[in-house]
Amino acid sequence: MTDGGRLVVGVSGVRGVVGEGLTPEVAARFASAMGTYCRGGLVVVGRDTRPSGVSLRYAVVSGLLATGSPVVDVGVAATPSVQLAVGEHGAAGGVIITASHNPGEYNGLKFVSSRGIFLNAEEGARLRQISESGRFSFGGQPPTPEVRDDRQAAARHVARVLGLSYLDVARIRARRFRVVLDVGNGAGGRVASGLLEALGCATRVLHGEPSGVFARGPEPVAENLKALAGEVAARRADVGFALDPDGDRLSIVTEKGEAVGEEYSLALSAEGVLSRSDGGVVVTNLSTSRMVEAVAGRWGGRVVRTPVGEVHVSVRMMAEGAVIGGEGNGGVILPEAHYGRDAAVGIALVLELIADRGGSISEAVDGLPHYEMIKAKAPLEGDLRGDLGEVLAPLVGGADLDASDGLRASWPDAWLHVRKSGTEPVVRVVAEAEVRARAQALVEEALGLLARESGRHPMTNREG
Repeated sequence: MTDGGRLVVGVSGVRGVVGEGLTPEVAARFASAMGTYCRGGLVVVGRDTRPSGVSLRYAVVSGLLATGSPVVDVGVAATPSVQLAVGEHGAAGGVIITASHNPGEYNGLKFVSSRGIFLNAEEGARLRQISESGRFSFGGQPPTPEVRDDRQAAARHVARVLGLSYLDVARIRARRFRVVLDVGNGAGGRVASGLLEALGCATRVLHGEPSGVFARGPEPVAENLKALAGEVAARRADVGFALDPDGDRLSIVTEKGEAVGEEYSLALSAEGVLSRSDGGVVVTNLSTSRMVEAVAGRWGGRVVRTPVGEVHVSVRMMAEGAVIGGEGNGGVILPEAHYGRDAAVGIALVLELIADRGGSISEAVDGLPHYEMIKAKAPLEGDLRGDLGEVLAPLVGGADLDASDGLRASWPDAWLHVRKSGTEPVVRVVAEAEVRARAQALVEEALGLLARESGRHPMTNREG
């Protein structure tokens, strides 16, 4: 759903270009809807470091107060810190002002339920219905609902991670890891650097100023981590970690200065957890690498896949009693911590894995099966005229098909996933295969079929 083609409304919340699709008026309207949805209950508010978040914060708080909802303001905070704070305060919900990995001109709102996870599809639909109707609970509310500041969310977050049963903190400290941390000028720096300090790591921080003016591309993909890779190699560090702007996604650089990609964050975390939990269920989305199946099979576990979107994974994890889950974009979810993607949890599990095995991060990476993944996207102007199954029929014959989120086609040696993005007006195309040429061919053929259907020239906007 879009507003003027610039506001994207989806399962993750709302995002748009500030001053165009997303304005303080829009933010106040959605905040009033959230306050109404929460029936005047306490709401936790936090934001990432984007400069536009300052004015949007006032709009959000005003909208909540107008509906009688008291506010706990945690200030600049990582998304998982805010999710944790919702539970810690016994709040009815939360609003996080962030556009996650989107470029700097964007911002957005993510809505958290009282369970500390994002609103699910049904809950989100109810919130949107309230927003669109304009039927807000402005009348009959207390005249002066309060705003309280809480600046300890990051410290509590660090303490939660340090208390995980999967960690041997003394063993990690004994390794005296040398770490380079690329915060990306985002909101995750306090938690990540505080955790590394508590784990006895000698840490060099890159792009640590929480300015929201991104010195590198906001997504922690390999092409944006050249400075981190160079610093790791130059300092002979043991590992490099990179975060996205709101601190819920993690990417890894080996001691050799190789940015291995976000897919390894979940795979390595799952390797450590499953090896100590006698298998179990792992939940991940349809666009995540087959490495997860390989790891789960190694330890007698099984993988359940969901549509893309953190809340889909979180809800299914609860239902399945999963031991770990997440998404291949660097999002690690460990139920013992909470049911949200958390880069700090990923950092801790990766350090525990290499401390336990006694080797290097590159050795841990080499111990996983290797697949080639290609990601691309094409502009989406309006809706595709045809069903994806029909559009892609010439390509996906003979494949196992899953239409729960766009279309995923699986073959013995490869898979392809095509879906409309929930955060940008684009179609995302992801393929993975044992041979790179096979993945590349699948992406290019899919893009060509999509372009023919929409009347455009073929697009090859490669993501990685």
